[in-house]
Amino acid sequence: MTTEATPPSTSASPTARQVWTRTRGVVVALVLLLAAAVTIAVIRSDARHGNLDPRSADPSGSRAVAELLADRGVSTRVVTTLEETRAAAGPDTTLLVAVPDQLTHRQQSRLHSATTDSGGRTVLVAPGSWSVERLAPGVVADPATSLESALTPDCDLPAARRAGTADTGGIRYTATRPDADECYPSERLATLVRVPEATGNGDTVVLGAPDILHNDRLDEQGNASLALQLLGSRPHLVWYLPSLSDTTAADTDDERSFFDLLPSGWLWGTLQLFIAAALAALWRARRLGPLVPEKLPVAIRASETVEGRARLYRKANARDRAAAALRSTTRTRLAPLVGVPVAQAHAPEALLPALSAHLRGHGDGQALQSLLYGPPPGDDAALVSLADQLDALEREVRRP
Repeated sequence: MTTEATPPSTSASPTARQVWTRTRGVVVALVLLLAAAVTIAVIRSDARHGNLDPRSADPSGSRAVAELLADRGVSTRVVTTLEETRAAAGPDTTLLVAVPDQLTHRQQSRLHSATTDSGGRTVLVAPGSWSVERLAPGVVADPATSLESALTPDCDLPAARRAGTADTGGIRYTATRPDADECYPSERLATLVRVPEATGNGDTVVLGAPDILHNDRLDEQGNASLALQLLGSRPHLVWYLPSLSDTTAADTDDERSFFDLLPSGWLWGTLQLFIAAALAALWRARRLGPLVPEKLPVAIRASETVEGRARLYRKANARDRAAAALRSTTRTRLAPLVGVPVAQAHAPEALLPALSAHLRGHGDGQALQSLLYGPPPGDDAALVSLADQLDALEREVRRP
């Protein structure tokens, strides 16, 4: 019957204490990085707090324009759900949609159906191509934004002519309807478009940038005049701030996928990174010719190498690997002495019978198998004893 060699145990497997000792530096670094990220996020979270909120006095808030409208008798009401917004649409109401691009396609269609022919005014603040074509049919957003901020009206819209220069530079639009007013052009494309309703006195105003509504920009150029005229044409102003609390935001039919949220050039950027990585790998892996051996500057004795590896085994408590190395080396040296090819030195069925025959019955087969193929020692003393026994066996075989 063939006897298989017993594989060494995993006495070198690190303990929990050793794992913690080796990884605590990485863990501490990750904790510090996480703490720094949280701190930076908390600090920077105030930068956009209350953006376009008529209740916020922050630089990016819109409380100043709401106060000026209140002085002129225009009431401002903030809503955060689509149902409230739809219910508020009417001929005496101006509806401002602060972030149209946050709405799903289904929400945009429902909002447009509620405001169409309502007789009121709808103001869309910087809608992109995702939303403007649904909320303001007949208006198309251009991919390139305006490089200028302050622009002149250059149109016949009374509100724009009275306000004069204003900070409307942002997203640029093209109106396909002949009755639309295109104002504040930047490179021949408008940054403010007014589209009247087919019937009634209502209209939709598409604003390319929110700057005229911000507290810190209201007193510049003709921003205040333009904002008050656009938002104060009706006695009631409904300020729609889309939020996660909107129950209709749970609609999943028209939600944007992850790839829709990525910038338009992400695919080309990823391809360029892949090509750069491939070229870097090719450059680092290049070989211009055969390997050239290099002499070491100093001679290292074999005993120093053995001692160095032994110290590593001892530090890792790798008695199984040390014993396996000792047994493997002993079997390799014994095989030629007893007439066994080196290729079969590690096969018990080939080495043990030849070894017993060479020792002429003085060697116990079971003892030889345990010595050359047995389990790893349980402690350092057993490892030292194993080394002594292997050395004695080799001397016995070499004895004439």
